Amino acid sequence: MPFYEPDVVAEAKKLDLLTYLQNYEPQELVHVSGNVYCTKTHDSLRISNGKWCWFSQGIGGKSALDYLIKVNGYSFLEAMERIVGQAAAKPPAPVSSEVKEKPKTLLLPEKYRYAEYAASYLEKRGISWELISFCISTGRLYESNPYHNVVFVGFDKQGKARFACQRGIYDSRFHGDVNGSDKHYSFALPVNPKNSTVHLFESAIDLLSYATLYKLEGGDWRQLNLLSLAGVYQPKKVIEESKLPAALTQYLEDYPHIKTVALHLDNDCPGRLAAKAIQTILPKEYEVKNRPPPWGKDVNDYLCNRLGIPIQKPKERTKER
Repeated sequence: MPFYEPDVVAEAKKLDLLTYLQNYEPQELVHVSGNVYCTKTHDSLRISNGKWCWFSQGIGGKSALDYLIKVNGYSFLEAMERIVGQAAAKPPAPVSSEVKEKPKTLLLPEKYRYAEYAASYLEKRGISWELISFCISTGRLYESNPYHNVVFVGFDKQGKARFACQRGIYDSRFHGDVNGSDKHYSFALPVNPKNSTVHLFESAIDLLSYATLYKLEGGDWRQLNLLSLAGVYQPKKVIEESKLPAALTQYLEDYPHIKTVALHLDNDCPGRLAAKAIQTILPKEYEVKNRPPPWGKDVNDYLCNRLGIPIQKPKERTKER
């Protein structure tokens, strides 16, 4: 039986997983975005910043040694033999985790000089004028020219607009993301660093509906953390192999004080499946609370019912114009 001196073991533990895969198993490495990678076998296993985490299993580590043991099922001696043997044949070359991507250019629609049609549409759906006014004044919401669509804008941590989606306000309305949008930065309200819970919604209107309901109950919506997903999140058929929504992944990375995720997804088959997937693959360090609307298909349905507003949702089309 082979024996490895402590200094050899210590040296093997210094080999991070990204360097190991790039040198010895490049076919297994898949680039996700920026400096984030996953593996071909396990796309819920993410590698970034010198660490790796297998989200679907709730385990992680730093070294390639940890990966071979915890993920590939090697014994400690088998893992050591593989690392030492490969290093002897070909010493690992230091590699950069940075991958240059062509930056997306967000092509925001032209802004109409007023937002009266957009504001009126949202008020008719029960949204508080206080919230509408706040979003307009902070650039999170405006009305497009010449079609008078509502435009919802998402910002990154530095306050740069990175995402936008449009929603028509007439009977034959449409909805869709703006060209150049990055779904990692979907529509959200400002972060409260003193609150460790983020509330998650499928759409910007559901987010604003929840904030309105919270206000109706006497609460201060500014104390909440509210994030939308910019549409329905569709996990894989095998839920354990699904990826977390891009917006949620980015949010948890940007705001490490978040420890609880409250799900307010739709009361339909896609919404329930999405909620189950997130509950399954979110790392165990987070508490997940499944809180679908108590009435109706979505949070806006529930708000409209609460306010006695007739619910009229014509069939939507997603083709951009």
